Amino acid sequence: MNLSSAGLPAPEGPGSVSRAPNLPARFTDTFTSRYVDTGDLRLHAVTGGEGPALLLLAGWPQTWYAWRLLMPALARDFTVVAVDPRGVGLSDKPLDGYDTGTLARDMVALMDSLGHHRFAMVGHDVGMWTGYALAADHPDRLDRLAVAEAAIPGLSPAPPLFGSREANDRLWHFAFNRLADVNEQLVSGREHLYFGHQFATKSAKALPDYAVRHYVDTLAADPDALRCSFEFYRALDTTIAQNQKRRSRRLSLPVLAIGGAENLGASVGATMKLAADDVESLVLARCGHYPAEEAPEAMLSALTAFMAPYKNAHASHVPTAPGGEG
Repeated sequence: MNLSSAGLPAPEGPGSVSRAPNLPARFTDTFTSRYVDTGDLRLHAVTGGEGPALLLLAGWPQTWYAWRLLMPALARDFTVVAVDPRGVGLSDKPLDGYDTGTLARDMVALMDSLGHHRFAMVGHDVGMWTGYALAADHPDRLDRLAVAEAAIPGLSPAPPLFGSREANDRLWHFAFNRLADVNEQLVSGREHLYFGHQFATKSAKALPDYAVRHYVDTLAADPDALRCSFEFYRALDTTIAQNQKRRSRRLSLPVLAIGGAENLGASVGATMKLAADDVESLVLARCGHYPAEEAPEAMLSALTAFMAPYKNAHASHVPTAPGGEG
């Protein structure tokens, strides 16, 4: 039992495993929701499986639920930890701390609380920002890092203000989300319009209606959730300054960079090659911004192959039981 969860209530509501809609068959046989007290805040994590630890971190405006289609298969080889970061889902929603340095420290504290000193990680979108920060700031903690579908502010080249229509359609939400308060006023009561538009325009294969409703209803149900969804972007000045310093510390761990052919494509790999020496780039055909939901089989296949050395190294260190096999 995780001592940091002792005495905490069981997570409830639609954001928990017990109430999430349309989960894969027998999902709850393997996975449970839990609160983890990291010392600074309480995070909601969905955990299950056996083997070396694998942290899954989704991006804006999603929750742990983005990984649901991959989690049962991954749990056969890994102890899976799919987490809502600060400000998201059932996790605490403090007023600050949304720069990637703090977000990375949150993840290290979470994994410490769960007893995982060393782990592998998959980060999508803002989760990719955090994955890069974690690998750069805490190089002794990560064994392998897979990232998907993001540019990294302060690392990737900044797009021009007057770029192409395609670039504007893809990136306009960055400027909007960074506003101090008028964005909340404009979106409040119109969450399905704003966030629904984001999902519709960034996917090559439409996400199921129930999944979009789940994400949007989570944001619409709590004013703090809406506020926090913008805080990741309002903290970008701090994150950019941090990333400009991180660029001098190149990453040596293996990195898998995944892009959807209908969205960021090969630019994800190009971004990571600015920061890391060992980068494998993969572009998924007929896929947009949400590979774990648009192309789950292809993404699972890629992650299984990429994480195999990590899994095998762990297996070779499992002690052999006396008189039997380990």
